[in-house]
Amino acid sequence: MSEKLDYTPGEFTVERHVRGKWACSACETLTQAPVPAQVIDKGIPTAGLLAHVLVAKYADHLPLYRQESIFARAGHAIPRSTLAEWVGRSGVALQPLVDALRSHLIKLSVLHADETPVPMLSPGKKKTHQAYIWAYASTHGDPLQAVIYEFAPSRAGEHARAFLQGWQGKLVCDDFAGYKAGFNQGITEIGCWAHARRKFYDLHVAKKSSIAQQALAYIGHLYEIEAAIKTETNAQRKTIRQTQSAPIIDALYKWLIAQQQRVPKGSATSKAIHYSLKRWAALTRYLDDGAVPIDNNWVENQIRPWALGRKNWLFAGSLLS
Repeated sequence: MSEKLDYTPGEFTVERHVRGKWACSACETLTQAPVPAQVIDKGIPTAGLLAHVLVAKYADHLPLYRQESIFARAGHAIPRSTLAEWVGRSGVALQPLVDALRSHLIKLSVLHADETPVPMLSPGKKKTHQAYIWAYASTHGDPLQAVIYEFAPSRAGEHARAFLQGWQGKLVCDDFAGYKAGFNQGITEIGCWAHARRKFYDLHVAKKSSIAQQALAYIGHLYEIEAAIKTETNAQRKTIRQTQSAPIIDALYKWLIAQQQRVPKGSATSKAIHYSLKRWAALTRYLDDGAVPIDNNWVENQIRPWALGRKNWLFAGSLLS
């Protein structure tokens, strides 16, 4: 006996809903069973078909014109205009879920934030301009691991401030100025060691810098400690950070100050050192709270698939696309 793995491509099926009718012989009243709740009233797609279109568009990054051809190959061509209407109607139906996720996020004391560019068509100009997807996420340790993506026509800090309005806590982010206005309104900046490391990594790759190599070694020790305490409680993680990570960070700081005085101002090495020293307070705050992550990689990993999407759909047609 042998076993083989097979796959049947997507097939369309028709659900038939039969609603019973009852008549009262005494009062001659006719009663019919209610219509089952639908995402799109009087529409033909089931919730399963709508979910498939949404997952294909936003998780698998298949533009609607590609889905149109895939459905045609399966024997039922659905115009992309119809698919676009379904996506819009589904977005409206899912808005309460987004609102619930935001309600969850703003109750947390630690959040991640990041943004990535997305080309968007400029109406009437036949060219694109830079729009942005903003991502806000709970930490990896949060049971829900909620992530909200918000599309905005620009990278202006007002979009981040609008989303975070009323929230107070610790925000893990990069050095983008758009977040900084909130740091005087109950939001504490948490620096990302992955960004600091990236400056030295790029320098080492480009110039085989011995200074960059030594900085990478220091930061590597910090990440080794984080890997070892991943499963510890927040209280235990804080204690270990302060006893093991803090001495390494103190030594790194003194070493960076010494190196900064030796390298030419304006050089690539000087810029890499300056980035870390400028953000030193934000970079070291994770030592004082075991619930705070060492970097912003969690939300960056959640937003990275959008880079794949940009290659597939090239641009967004509008704010509603």
